[in-house]
Amino acid sequence: MAIGIISAMPEEVQSLIDVLQHVSVSEKGMRSYYKGTINSKEVVIAFSRWGKVASAITATQMINDFNLEEIIFTGVSGSLEGSLNVGDIVLGTEMYQHDMDTTPLFKKFEIPLLGKSFFETKNNEKLENAAASFASHIKDHVPVEKLEQFKIEAVQVKKGAILSGDQFISSKSKVAELKKEIPNALCVEMEGASVAQVCFEYDIPFSIIRIISDNANDDAPIDFPEFTKAVACKYAKGILEKYID
Repeated sequence: MAIGIISAMPEEVQSLIDVLQHVSVSEKGMRSYYKGTINSKEVVIAFSRWGKVASAITATQMINDFNLEEIIFTGVSGSLEGSLNVGDIVLGTEMYQHDMDTTPLFKKFEIPLLGKSFFETKNNEKLENAAASFASHIKDHVPVEKLEQFKIEAVQVKKGAILSGDQFISSKSKVAELKKEIPNALCVEMEGASVAQVCFEYDIPFSIIRIISDNANDDAPIDFPEFTKAVACKYAKGILEKYID
C-alpha cells in the first residue's frame, strides 16, 4: 500500500518529485499523479490545484486509482492565532469547511447527510515527531539568509482545528468572525477540509501539515512566491522524508 501525498503548492510537489525513485506518471483529469518510492516506501504525489472542488477531485481520483493506506496534505496557510508566526507548523486535528452554511436546514458548518460539522484527522504521533524533529533542525533544511529574510526563529509545532473555504481571508474582521465561531481554529486555507471529507467517505486515514505564511490579514504582506519556493517546499520535503524514513 502507498502513502498519498497531496500539496496545494506546485513547488512543494516538485521538491518531493525530485527525491522520488522508480517514477511512473499517470495523467487524468488535467492532473499528474507521480508514483514511486521515497526511502523504499511507495508513495503517490499530486498537485491538488486550488480550492475545495479541485482538491476533492484530486483526492477522489488518487483513492480510486491507487491502493492507499493514508493521505497526507501539505501546504501553506494564514494564521488565525496571535501566537503563531510565519514559518510555524500546524498539524490539523479537526477540519472545518467554514463557508458551509445551510441554516436553517442544518446547523452552520454541518455537512448535509453526514451529520458532521468537522472531520477528525488521523491521531498521528509519528507525523508530529517528524515535524518536531524538522523544526528543531530547521537550519539544516532552510538557508539561514532565508530564515532571516522571513524572520523565522524558533519554529513552533502546534495542533488544532484548521478551516477551509473558497475564500482568500485577508481582513481582521473576517479573522475575528472565524475565531468567534470556532475558537480553537489555528489557521485558514482553501483545500484541507474537502480532502478530509473525501477521506472520511472513503474510510482513508487523513493527516494535514500547514506552514504559516501570513497572518490572514492586510497587515502581513510577504513575498509569497519566494516564501513558497525558498521555505515552504523545504518544510514539506524535510518533514515527509522524516515521516517516511
